[in-house]
Amino acid sequence: MTADPLSGRTRVTTLLAAAAIGVYLLIVIGATTALTHATRACSTWPACGTDLSDPRLLVTWGHRIAAILVGLLVLVAVIAAWRSTAPRRAKAVLVVPLVGYPVQIGIGGLAATTGMGWITNLHLVFGMAIFVGLVAALAWTLETAAEPAPPSDPEPVPPSDPDPVATSATAESTTTENTTRSTEGVLARMRKTGAAYFRLMKPRLMWLLCLVAAAGMALAAGPALDASTVVSVLLGGVLAIGASGTFNHVLERDTDRRMNRTADRPLATDTVGVRNATAFGIILAVASLAVFYSVNLLAAAFGLCAILFYSVIYTVVLKPNTVQNTVIGGIAGALPALIGWVGVTGTIGVPGLALAGVIFLWTPAHFYNLALAYEDDYERGGFPMLPVVRGDRVTRKHILWYLAATLLGASVLTWVTSLGWLYAGVTVAFGALFLWAVLGLHRRQTEQAAFRAFHASNAYLGALLFAIVIDTILL
Repeated sequence: MTADPLSGRTRVTTLLAAAAIGVYLLIVIGATTALTHATRACSTWPACGTDLSDPRLLVTWGHRIAAILVGLLVLVAVIAAWRSTAPRRAKAVLVVPLVGYPVQIGIGGLAATTGMGWITNLHLVFGMAIFVGLVAALAWTLETAAEPAPPSDPEPVPPSDPDPVATSATAESTTTENTTRSTEGVLARMRKTGAAYFRLMKPRLMWLLCLVAAAGMALAAGPALDASTVVSVLLGGVLAIGASGTFNHVLERDTDRRMNRTADRPLATDTVGVRNATAFGIILAVASLAVFYSVNLLAAAFGLCAILFYSVIYTVVLKPNTVQNTVIGGIAGALPALIGWVGVTGTIGVPGLALAGVIFLWTPAHFYNLALAYEDDYERGGFPMLPVVRGDRVTRKHILWYLAATLLGASVLTWVTSLGWLYAGVTVAFGALFLWAVLGLHRRQTEQAAFRAFHASNAYLGALLFAIVIDTILL
């Protein structure tokens, strides 16, 4: 009886993913250990003292025991991959963790016994290289872990009006307006109009982007964070997001009518007029800049950049013209981190830039899942999203690569700040959850799997940002 090669490759990808998360755990623990100076409690290696009443000694022992267990897992994963039908390049790149891990252990021993800072930094960098090697092997193995779905033309759409949803919605809106004026009260119409304007502001984006700004403020001030600054920055952020979203609705109203998921938007259905929406967006933008200016000039400058970048650079230039729209567009999501930081400090700092970097790297790993789920819709809208231009397989691979980059960015944030064990635990636990959802996407290749990975990405970033706020302010 012959072994099932597909089953064998699935086991290999599971082992490689587990090994990658294990190495990432060591990277985060190592960075946190270095920041808490836990190694000062033990200057010997590999053994250490037995007085476990010292918390730093517990940390050191935990790090070394974890290194042994992860090392065994890496060895098992490498052997399993080499014995499988994984691609040659995947097997070749596994030389990096196989040879690098023992070297990494030696560097760790030098860091513990000498206490030299540059050796500690080298130890962390070497761990990142091992992590990248495992992720590369995982990505290349996943390409052959399941037979690719044969390319097939999309099912033909029966001839119909160019914009059936928008046309029917507009007709219904007109009919409803004429027939319900006598029965619909003034308050009901006001609620309906208010809801339409509120929807123009893209409220679903607000909570996450405001949380990004809050994390930036928390990193900058810690427990000394001033309540008035928090209120002003978040209010300015809400208004800026609302202005950007409104301008996006105005500029994309024609393409919105061609896409199922956006055909019911206020401007696509003529619920709100273009002139009124434009005026509304301008009012929000001016109010946002006024609030940011009350904080400081640099916050107002970054607020203006955020509005212009999303409304003009992303919406008009990037999104309809380049396959890299999502990657470059990540700048829009990263700017709130800088706004939060400069709102407190009035200057640009490394931790604020590091947090912005995490958001920037996370954006493609997050949004490419949605692009896969709505691939046909984006194609109807004429947007050159990655799955439309280069296919689903390439998109899935890019999701994994950007997820790995996000995790490394999160470990760098640990390196340049004083974040502690709550943050470390969250980035490892939710990072593993995110990676597992991405593995499911590679194996199942369905719309449902894409949505699961999309929600896992939201859970990862949301939990990470909450951990930053709690870790810096309350712990």
